Amino acid sequence: MSTLDAASLPRSHAELAASTHRTVTWRLMPLLLICYLFAHLDRINIGFAKMQMNQDLHLSDTVYGLGAGLFFIAYALFGVPSNLMLDRVGPRRWIACLMVVWGLLSTSMLLIETSQSFYLLRFALGAAEAGFFPGILVYLNRWYPAGRRAQVTALFAIAVPLAGVVGGPVSGAILAFLHDAGGLRGWQWMFLLEGAPVVLLGLVVLAVLPERFEQVRWLSDQQKAVLHAQFGTEEQRKTVTSLRGIVASPAIWLLVAVYCAVMLAVNTLAFWMPSLIHTAGIGSDASVGLLSAVPYLAGCVFMLACGRSSDRQRERRWHLCVPLLMAASGIAITGIAPEQPWPVLAGLVLAGMGASAALPMFWQLPPAFLNTRTQAAGIALISSLGSIASFAAPYFIGWVRDTTHSASLALYALAVFIALGGLLVLRTRAALVNP
Repeated sequence: MSTLDAASLPRSHAELAASTHRTVTWRLMPLLLICYLFAHLDRINIGFAKMQMNQDLHLSDTVYGLGAGLFFIAYALFGVPSNLMLDRVGPRRWIACLMVVWGLLSTSMLLIETSQSFYLLRFALGAAEAGFFPGILVYLNRWYPAGRRAQVTALFAIAVPLAGVVGGPVSGAILAFLHDAGGLRGWQWMFLLEGAPVVLLGLVVLAVLPERFEQVRWLSDQQKAVLHAQFGTEEQRKTVTSLRGIVASPAIWLLVAVYCAVMLAVNTLAFWMPSLIHTAGIGSDASVGLLSAVPYLAGCVFMLACGRSSDRQRERRWHLCVPLLMAASGIAITGIAPEQPWPVLAGLVLAGMGASAALPMFWQLPPAFLNTRTQAAGIALISSLGSIASFAAPYFIGWVRDTTHSASLALYALAVFIALGGLLVLRTRAALVNP
């Protein structure tokens, strides 16, 4: 076994573990963060495209909501098979394949001319992306022990609000300044410029992403031994140890219900925030893009603070419950005065903070129950079934807006469901979910 020089040897086991995790983070997270940023950007840019696309293609809010939601129907259907395939062929090749395919599909959105082609491409895009996020979660769980995961998952999931911070102004600028350039409408340019880079990123993943920590040369034998020891201790606490046990476990179905609440919060903002800001009296596409970045920027800061606090205090339940209650309150506030910009923006900022923090905090719970053999299928099942809520949110808001000419009633109903999900978190056993 190779040894470190005495001068460079860490003074304690804790320092060796800390140095190991810092090395892993610097080697993996920059690439994974960029990949997930583009993944979420490809989800939310439809919300910005709506402002021009609906008018050009004569699509109603109900048609838009259905098309936006079909992404998640495909996501639910293909999530588990995709994650099982990841286990079969390896994370590097499978994640690279998914990225190349969804990059091509996202770029192809510029070709849609009818509601049918809109529905078809959104469904295909959901099928291609279905394995990416749950696959990356499984991948990270094989590199980081439970006590490190909240901060790391928050660092990875910061791509969700960061996609809004970056994507909002960029998408708004593309819509405003490239409209009709070169014979393409602004929304067509947006799909082209935000989808094509994903294909190149997929090729980068294929070239550089390591499969397992045992195979890399940039960790010493001591560092690999530390990781082996940490994972071995955690496996003894897991209660779901077989594929049949996933379906039979009440805890897993409780987590599905909570994740539905998380997805209601995240996707209400992702698909309707630009329209809500526009309805509040902000007419310029560029201004809508800039203002939509504010809730996501607040979400970035709060997400990282929440993850750090959770790891330091070794507490998970309240660090998920409180953000969900914040998201519910913010969405309800947004519905109170939908034509007044300041209440709408205040509600969206509060909802953005809560939804952004809730997403990474939720994913600290499933690994507390699922062992190594069941994580790929279990995480994919939770992610897939939670996507039903992701379908419901945009479609429900679109239908209510077409029916009542206001989104307020839908926002109130969604706020109630999100709050109930936050309270359900407290039904989990603290002794199991807290590291």
